Amino acid sequence: MVVRILFFLAGILLVQQPSALPELVWLVVGVAIVGVLAWLRYWRWVFFLSGVLWAVIFASVRLADQLPESLAGQDIQIKGYIADLPEHESNHVRFNLKVVKTAHNVPNNLRLTWYYPDQTIKAGQHWSFTVRLKRPHGNLNPGGFDYERWLFVEGIGATGYIRTKPQPKLLDSGSTQTSLLVWRQHIADQLEQILANSSNLPLIKALTIGDGNSLSANQWDIFRKTGTTHLMVISGSHIGLVAGLVYLLVIRLWAWTGILAWSPQKVAAIVALVTAIFYAGLTGFSVPAQRSALMIAIAMVAVIQQRNTRPYHILAVALFAVLIVDPLVVLSAGFWLSFIAVSLIIYTIAARLDKPSFFRGSIKINWVTSVGLAPLLLFFFQQVSLIAPLANLIAVPIISLIIVPLALLATLVMLVVPIAAAKIFLVVDFALQGLWWILVKLADLPLSTISHTQPSWWALSFAVPGILLLFAPKGIPSRWLGLMMLLPLIFTQSDKIASGVIKMTLLNVGQGLSAVVQTTNHVLVYDTGAKFSATSDMGQSVVVPFLRNQGTDKVDTLIVSHGDNDHIGGAASLMTSIRTEKLLTSVPQLLGNYSPTQCKAGQSWSWDKVTFSIISPQIGTNSSENDNSCVLQIHTQQGTALLTGDIEATAESWLVENYKDALKADVLIAPHHGSQTSSTAAFLKAVKPSVILIPAGYRNQFGHPHEEVIARYRDLHIKWFNSADEGAILLNFNKAISIESWRVTEGKYWNYKK
Repeated sequence: MVVRILFFLAGILLVQQPSALPELVWLVVGVAIVGVLAWLRYWRWVFFLSGVLWAVIFASVRLADQLPESLAGQDIQIKGYIADLPEHESNHVRFNLKVVKTAHNVPNNLRLTWYYPDQTIKAGQHWSFTVRLKRPHGNLNPGGFDYERWLFVEGIGATGYIRTKPQPKLLDSGSTQTSLLVWRQHIADQLEQILANSSNLPLIKALTIGDGNSLSANQWDIFRKTGTTHLMVISGSHIGLVAGLVYLLVIRLWAWTGILAWSPQKVAAIVALVTAIFYAGLTGFSVPAQRSALMIAIAMVAVIQQRNTRPYHILAVALFAVLIVDPLVVLSAGFWLSFIAVSLIIYTIAARLDKPSFFRGSIKINWVTSVGLAPLLLFFFQQVSLIAPLANLIAVPIISLIIVPLALLATLVMLVVPIAAAKIFLVVDFALQGLWWILVKLADLPLSTISHTQPSWWALSFAVPGILLLFAPKGIPSRWLGLMMLLPLIFTQSDKIASGVIKMTLLNVGQGLSAVVQTTNHVLVYDTGAKFSATSDMGQSVVVPFLRNQGTDKVDTLIVSHGDNDHIGGAASLMTSIRTEKLLTSVPQLLGNYSPTQCKAGQSWSWDKVTFSIISPQIGTNSSENDNSCVLQIHTQQGTALLTGDIEATAESWLVENYKDALKADVLIAPHHGSQTSSTAAFLKAVKPSVILIPAGYRNQFGHPHEEVIARYRDLHIKWFNSADEGAILLNFNKAISIESWRVTEGKYWNYKK
C-alpha cells in the first residue's frame, strides 16, 4: 500500500513540472490506459497515472476559476464574507473574501486590500463591496517567492482592492454565526483585550489559533536563525500533543467514574479525535494540521475498532487523504517538511530493538529532524541553522509541555472566566519571555546560520539515501558513508564568470528598480526596490534571496540611485542581511547610518577587467531628485550597459550634451520606468541601444511604460523587454549578449503568460 501511494504522489509531482497542462484529449487517453492497466493488475502504474489524471483535473478546475482578462481593471459589485483572519497594517487591511453573489464571472475566492478603512474588518463578516481586480500576478525571480504559485495553491483566483465609492456596506457582523471561523475571530479579539500590554501577544495568538500575521520581521528572523519556526505556529506536534493529553485525561476520568457500559479506550479515542479536528479547524486546517488530524483519526479509529496499525501505514493513508483533498499541496514547502519529518521519526524510532528513554528519545528525535531536514531547508530556503539542534532541545519541551498546554487552558477558561484566564496567561507570558531571551542569545552567536546556493536535484538524489544510511539501525555496515553522500549538497559549483565578462540581472521588483551585476569576483547591486511596511520590502523578499541563490555572501558596492521609495526601500534590509562593503548614493543624508559616499560624475573603478563609471549627476546642475539619480555606465569587452535610475528629459539632455558618442551603450535600463517624461528621442539616438529593459510593475497606476515611449522604441527598431511580463531578465555579456526571461524559461502552468 505504501509503495502504491508513493506512485500516486509521483504522478501528481510530474504534472507540476511543465509550463502548460495537457489538452483534454490526453485525459481521455489517460483514463483508457488506466482501465487497461487495472485489468492487467499493474496497480502501481494505475496509482501513478491516477495521480497524473487527478492532478490535471484539479489544476484545470482551479485555473478555470481565475479572473477573465476582460474584467481586469473594471469596477465590480460583489457580496461575500471574510474567509480568514484579516492582516492589519498601518494604512491598510488585507483579507481573503469568499464571493457569494455577483453579476459577473468573478472567481469564488479573492485576495483584497482595503486602504485606510473606516470600518473594522473581522473574519465571518458579510460585506457588499465594489472592487477593482486583476489576475493573479507576482514577482518572479531566481531564488524568490513565487506569489502566483501561492495564490494558485490557496485557490485565490484574483487580487484587488476595495473602492470607497460607492461606500462598502456591512451586511452581517457574523456575531450570530457559530462557525469555526467566527470562533477564531472571537478568540483573537479576546486575546487582544486580555493581553493588550503583552509583547508576546503575537506569539500567543500564533500558538493558540494559528494566527502568525502579527509576528514582527525581527521575531521571524530569530526563529529562522534558531530553526524554531515550526514551534511558533501551530504544527502537527501541537495537535498531537493536545489530542494525547485529552486521551489520557478522559481515559483516566472515565475509568475512575466506574461507568463500564462504554469502553474507556473508545470514549477517550472519540473525544481525542473530536478535539484534534476542532483544534485543527482553529488553525485554518494548514497542511501540518491536516496531516496530524488525519493521522490521529486513523489511529483513534483503530483504537475504536480494536485493530493494530503500523506507523508507516497510518502516515501513508494520511498522505493519500491529503493528496485526494488537494493534490496542489505538493507545491508547498510545509507539505514536504511536515511529512518527511514524521517519516524520519518513524524510521529512527519505530521497530528498533533499542527503546530509548523519554529524554534520550527526545534528543534523538531532535537530532534526526535537524540533520534529516537540512537538505530540504537548503533546497527551499538556501539557509540552514547550525544551532537548531541546541535551540530545539531547549525550546521543544518548554513550548510543548508548558506554554502550549497552559495557553490552551487559558484560552478555554477565557471564554468563561476572563479574569482567571489572565492569571494563567501571566505564567505563559513569563515562560515566553525567558525562552525569547535564550533564542536571541543563540541567534547572536557567530555562524548561527549558513547560507548556501540551492542544491541541484542530483545532489538531493544522493542526500536522500545518504540520510537513510546515516540513521540506519546499528549493525548496518558503513553507515558513515551516509555523510559522504551529503557532500554534493555543500560542494556545489555555480558557473564561473570569465574575466572581462559580466552577468547582469534586472530583478522583477514590481513598480521599482533593482539590478545585480556580477563579475568574476565581485557583485554590484543597483537600487533595491520599494518598502511597503515595517515587515515587507523588496530587499528582503527579492534581492537577498536572489543573492543567496547565486551563492553570494558579500556585496562589494551598493548604489542607491536616489531617494524615491521604489529605489531605496529595500536598502536597509539588504545591508542588514548581507555584508556590504561600499555604498554610493545621491542621497547620503537618507542613509547616514551606513557610511555612504556621495555619487558624482567622474567616479570610476575596475573589477576583473570590467570598468564601472558614474557619469551623472554633476553636483549642482540638477534641481530635480529624479535627475540627480546616479547614472552608471559599465564597459566590458563584449559591450556596454547603461543604468539610469529615474532621470528625465533634463538630465538626459545634459548627458547627451556632455558625453555625445561616449554615451553609446548596447543595453539600456529604461530611464524612469519608461515614463512619458523620459527616453527622449535625442537621448535614444545618442545611446543607440540594441536592447532596452523596462523595470515596471504589472498594471501599475502610473501607466508605465507610456505608449509614446514604446512607439519611440519601435520607430528606432530597438528591442525592449518589460519585467512585468518577463519576470527577472538575465543578460550574459559573453561572446555575444544573451537575454533570458525567467518567466519564459522557468514559468510553470500556473504562472501568468503575457
